[in-house]
Order: sequence, then structure tokens, then C-alpha cells
Amino acid sequence: MTILEGLAHVRKRPGMYIGGTGVSGLHHLVWEVVDNSVDEAMAGFCDRIDVDLLADGACRVVDNGRGIPTDVHPEFKLTGVEIALTKLGGGGKFGGDGYKVSGGLHGVGVSVVNAMSEKVVVEVDRGGKRHQIEFAEGGSKKTKLEVIGDSPRGRTGTTVTFWPDRGLFETTEFVARTMLERFQMMAFLNKGLEIRFKDHREGHDQEPVVYKYAGGIIDFVKHVNATKTPLFSRVGYIEQSDDEAEVELAFQWNEGYQTDGLHSFANGIATIGGGTHEEGFRAALTTVVNKYAKAKGLLKEKDANLGGEDVREGLTGIISVRLREPQFEGQTKDKLGNPEIKSLVQKATNEKLADWLEEHPTEANKIVKKGINAQRARAAARNARDATRRKSALDGAGMPDKLRDCSSRDRSECELFIVEGDSAGGSATSARDPRTQAILPIRGKILNVERARLDKMLKNTEVQALIAAIGAGFGAEEFEVEKSRYDRVILLCDADVDGSHIRTLLLTFFFRHMKELVEQKHVYIAQPPLYSTVVGKEKVYLKDDAAKAAFLVENPNHKKEFARLKGLGEMDWEELKATTMDRESRTLLQVSVEQAATADTAISTLMGDDVEARKEFIKRNAKDARFIDI
Repeated sequence: MTILEGLAHVRKRPGMYIGGTGVSGLHHLVWEVVDNSVDEAMAGFCDRIDVDLLADGACRVVDNGRGIPTDVHPEFKLTGVEIALTKLGGGGKFGGDGYKVSGGLHGVGVSVVNAMSEKVVVEVDRGGKRHQIEFAEGGSKKTKLEVIGDSPRGRTGTTVTFWPDRGLFETTEFVARTMLERFQMMAFLNKGLEIRFKDHREGHDQEPVVYKYAGGIIDFVKHVNATKTPLFSRVGYIEQSDDEAEVELAFQWNEGYQTDGLHSFANGIATIGGGTHEEGFRAALTTVVNKYAKAKGLLKEKDANLGGEDVREGLTGIISVRLREPQFEGQTKDKLGNPEIKSLVQKATNEKLADWLEEHPTEANKIVKKGINAQRARAAARNARDATRRKSALDGAGMPDKLRDCSSRDRSECELFIVEGDSAGGSATSARDPRTQAILPIRGKILNVERARLDKMLKNTEVQALIAAIGAGFGAEEFEVEKSRYDRVILLCDADVDGSHIRTLLLTFFFRHMKELVEQKHVYIAQPPLYSTVVGKEKVYLKDDAAKAAFLVENPNHKKEFARLKGLGEMDWEELKATTMDRESRTLLQVSVEQAATADTAISTLMGDDVEARKEFIKRNAKDARFIDI
């Protein structure tokens, strides 16, 4: 075990280690502990992890791995447990021999959990004995590591129980749904690993949940495609490894038109930004399918090759690579940069996918035919797009007629408000700051792009207006986020059912066709208040029912009525400015994607053709719904 630096810094600057003190930082503590257990599973020493949320607010993680070493390190004169818990990067991940591959992005490890907790208790079963040590107040040792008895039935493993520090976090209330999504992903990526979860807190669903997938990422593909219509029932699978890395690929096509169904992972971490493993697969996939199509006469020699987007239309693919020294790039460290992994993935796909297509001619034929249809539709879409471009060139500047643009040309300060309906568009135009805020009113509900092919989509007036206004192209191959004319795209819809539906349709469009806009956090949802009331001579606005309840607690003698603000068109422009558009006083909700595969499944469920799956999703998530307008 090698030590990088002391713990002092963490409490002072938590953002550097766990991303902040909000809900995601809180959950980061759980991931750090569980990642250690998953490392044991990847190394082949652990096949079960139990995670319990205890009634008193603690989280307990139990694994049946080898147990953290309990002997004293000759150089540091501390036990392995103390090094792991009190020294940053003091786990087995640093320095050569601990693990061949390991998850955990920063490698700061469980010591950060100790630094950010009021109390931590660690129990280690190793060498037939159960050892225990306790820490308090951000990592100071409360007891020594001592043997408290024999390990039950020769068990080995580590148990970590921690109570997050209420003085450091904005909230210490864990969200079970967030944890379950992450654990399911971990179980998919680690074939045969069993992850059990139970919530013991009062008022929460206490039904235990177990994730275990004998098929690993094959089951992952089936899960993502469960809300879609598969083109064939078989899921393809390829694996390959060399001394430094290993790669697993699973794939199946569905009847949908999306080209963004490829989800990649490196050492169990979702690489939303893609990277060298995705590049290797994409390049080889296009080559292999074209070779097969020409060899079998499905494409004539003189025919144009299928493009990458044509081949990937309707593909759901999972790429999982494990490597000794992953290099993560990009601002959010979500893109894999290792060049050697590209050639390994490319080699695996070139050799083994070609064999798979030969061995499964029925499936291969369907893949090629779908690609040919996609190619034709793309040509039709290109013609529609060129016609739109020609028309806009003749019209002059090429901006939609109804766009009320801002005067500033400094992209970093410009905002585009997409507003439902012309009357609301009028109010918003009066309420805006014309220098930095642009308004695009859209009429009615835009097309549900989840169920439409490109050529049909491009004929839709509202979709055309959105693409022209943002000005950065669209689609996986063409969209360039840095060309967007606005730094923030803000959805301004009514607080009723129709408004929610329009917002969902817009988010579906952005996620499917301008994905980087969402991934790089340029999309926001305006939060117009639901209520207003008068205090003295002043009008007070309240965001939702929770804000109204808090207001009544603070003002128990308030007797005035609460007016419910329903439509944006009903607000006068001064109200709209003060509550929703003025940078000084408004509230915006930033849209972000943590797990692209989860978002993909959710959007397919809500916006696709499978009515039963949608009903089931609504029933399962009903208790988490807020701001319902009935």
C-alpha cells in the first residue's frame, strides 16, 4: 500500500474529492465504499455485496471479499485498515500489485468517507478473527483495531458503516432510487455478482431488492431493449483480452430509429463522453457490416457503403473494458483516452463480429436491411434539410420568423427561452432582457421524435425552428455543441399537464438529437411559481406546495388567499420577469445525465410504443412524483 497525502484537505474542499456537498456528493460516499467491494469482485474474491440504509441515517456496506489487511505495514507502522481509512489514496489501488484493474474514479478511496462522516465503524473478517475499529468526527481514531471475536463460520470480508456529517452536507437523506440504478448497473457489469439492498428507514419502501445477472452485459442489453421491439431475439456477445486489458461487447438491434444506443464503461465507470473504446467499436462495426453486405450481394459493388449512422440505427450495444491504468479526459472525466484500448476493441470487433455475422445469417440480413433503409431515409432527410437550407438562404438570415433574437454576440451570456404558445411568447418578449435573452415561441406539442424517422422529423415546422435557432446542426454525426448560438437553452412551459408533456417532448428531442447540449449541461427548465399571495402591500411568489407549506409555518397568521398561477399567458410581463426570467430572482433547474443507459431506458419507456412498460414505470415511480397538476 502506498500513501499519497493526508486527510486534512477533504473537509475543507469536499468539491475536489466528491464533487460537492449536495445529494450527488452524499451518494458519492456510498459509491466509494461499494467500489472497493466491486474491486474485490473484479479480482475474483467476492460475489456478494449487501447495502443497507439504517433507520438512524447510516449506510452499511458488507462484502464477502478477503477483508482489508489487518497486519501492520512495516514502513508506516499502521495497520492496513488504518491506512485505508485515514490516508488519501492509501488503498491497494496505488502501486503495482493490489488490483489488476479497479473502479473508483479518483482512487481517493474510503478515507474520504471517513473524512466526511460523523462516525465510521469498520469490521474485518480475516484469518478466522473479527476485527473492529471506530472513527469519529471526520476521521480521528476513537478505538484501536482490536479482535472482538471469531469470524462466523470462517467468513472473510469487510463491513463499513458510516454516518454522513450533518454539518457538512446540505442533506443526509439518501435516495434509494438513485442507489438502485447504480447498483443494477454494477451487477450488469460484473457477471454473477449479487448486490442486495434494503432500506430500513421509516416511511420508505422496505422491500429488499436483489440484483444478480448470470449473463452480465447480455442481460444489460436485454434490459435496455425491453422497452423497445428487438429486430431479433438473440443478443450477440464478444470478449477478448490481452495482458493489459480486457473487453466485453454485447449487442442487439431494435426497430427504433435512434443511433445513440451505444453505452460504454471503463472499469465499471460510465464513460458518457465516449472515448477510444467507442471509437474502436464504431470504426470496426461499420467496416465489418459493409464487408459482409458486399460479400453476400446485399449491397452491389457500385452501391455506396453504409455510413456509421446507418449501421448503428436501432443498435443497443454495451462496451465494457477493464484496464490497468485508465486515463479519463474531458472536463467531467467521462471520456476514456487510452489509445491502446482502441486497437484491442477494433481487433476484437473485426475478427469476432465477422464470425458472428457468418454464423447468424438471418440476424445479419436483418441488420444490413435495416442499415439500407436507414441510408435511404438519411438521403431523404438530407434532401429535406438542403431544401430547408436553400429556403432559409433565399429568406435572408435563415432564422425562424418567430424567433425574437437577442442583440449580444457573446455566446457565453446568451440565453434562448423556448416558450409554449404565442400569448406566452408575447409576455416573455416584454419581460426579457433584449440584450442577452432570445425568445422562440412554439405552437402546440412538437413531434414525438422517439417514434419518427429523420426525414419525417425534418418536415416538422417546430423542429425546423428549433434546429435553425440553436444553429449547431443536429444528430450524432453533425451536431457541434460549440457552434450553439446560446449558452443556455431554457424550457419555459406552463405548470400544468400539457406544459409537462411539451417539456418532455422537448427533452426527448434534445437528448436524442442534440445530446451534447444535455450532457454538457446547457439545458435548463424554468421554474415559474405555482402560487402567489400578498403580504402587506407586497406580492410574494411561492414555487410549489412545499414552499407554500414552509411559508405557512413561518407565517401562521397569514389570512390572505393563495392565487394559483397556471398559465404563463395569464401572468402579466412584470410578474413573469420577476419570477421566471430575471437572473437575479429566478430559479432554474439544470438538466444533466449521470447514466446515459438509464436515461435511454427511461425515455424509451415514456415516449416509445410499449404501453404496458409505460404503465408499469408510472406505477413504480408514482411516489417520487412532485408538482402534479390534476
